[in-house]
Amino acid sequence: MKILYIINEPWFFLSHRLPIALAAQEQGYRVHVATRTGEAVQVIIKNGFVHHEIPLTRNGSSVPSELNSLLTIWKLINNVKPDVLHLVTIKPVLYGGIASRFTSVNKVVAAVSGLGTLFLAEGVKADLKRKIGVGLYRFALRSKKTTVILQNPDDKQLLIDLKAVKAEQTTLIRGSGIDLSTFQSIPENLNDTPVVTFAARLLFDKGLAEYIEAIRLLNKKGVVANYQIVGDLDLGNNTSATEKDIEEWKTIPNLVVLGYQEDMSTVFRDSNVVVLPSYREGLPKVLIEAAASGRAVITTDVPGCRDAIEENKTGLLVPVKDSKELANAIEKLVTDTELRVEMGIAGRRLAEREFAIEKVIEQHLSIYQQTN
Repeated sequence: MKILYIINEPWFFLSHRLPIALAAQEQGYRVHVATRTGEAVQVIIKNGFVHHEIPLTRNGSSVPSELNSLLTIWKLINNVKPDVLHLVTIKPVLYGGIASRFTSVNKVVAAVSGLGTLFLAEGVKADLKRKIGVGLYRFALRSKKTTVILQNPDDKQLLIDLKAVKAEQTTLIRGSGIDLSTFQSIPENLNDTPVVTFAARLLFDKGLAEYIEAIRLLNKKGVVANYQIVGDLDLGNNTSATEKDIEEWKTIPNLVVLGYQEDMSTVFRDSNVVVLPSYREGLPKVLIEAAASGRAVITTDVPGCRDAIEENKTGLLVPVKDSKELANAIEKLVTDTELRVEMGIAGRRLAEREFAIEKVIEQHLSIYQQTN
């Protein structure tokens, strides 16, 4: 039995699908992984997987280039002849889904982790891209051989309404899972100044501008807290911050920019509140990691984000793109230690109940074994 994962970035495969692929390997699957090139490829190979390099541009729209990507994926599927084809991230889902219609593979799993960029952008050009994108989703996903994994009910209903999928094709899995032994609930240090952490790729549609403005408002108000930004630039994304932005943020009092941190469990251990004021998500891994770490969270009342918390129990919801309400929520949790700690304890319980990696692995293996 062979399984082929197609995913844009090798590091994303490691961070979001490695435990599932290892479990499939233990079940007897020969695991193939197709990604762009990158340093993480060596780690993929060291895990005993067969790696295939494929040409995928993150935001490219050159027709010859995109057709080449589609043709390469079609050839790869025909050469590997997988029993299960698992597609992750937008272009692999679209191109892999289309290509699979013209191959003998009979089990396709498409993981749609979020519909943010396609449906958030505004303007005439964005409208045209949206129409094209919807058409591609319909052709890629609306097939009897395809099971579509979605992370929140809003995205599921949207794809059904767009006639991109049928309800019976879909299944909800809340995120990519969390290792509860790595992200442990360690009591906060209540003697030091509270630390508020933004942790995500440095994209403005993650709510970066609103977070920065909230910090300025809180500093002006005299609220005692320290702030940090954890995450890397993603210059392949149109909404990425730049080095110039980072240099400007470094001048803001009480704010430090830590950049990429490999050990996120330590980051959360040293934090008191975790903030993600994103515009839309699938189901953000950072929020379930924070919950597992026993930390209260603040996020936006949008698809994906609101599905990762229990409002007023494990964290607070604020309106999207509202820096004033974000500042108010931060002040509330910074100043109310008892509430913050209670939310952290409830967050750990939520993570144990809903987000354990073992549960997510079991759900995926069950899908792999289903016949259409």
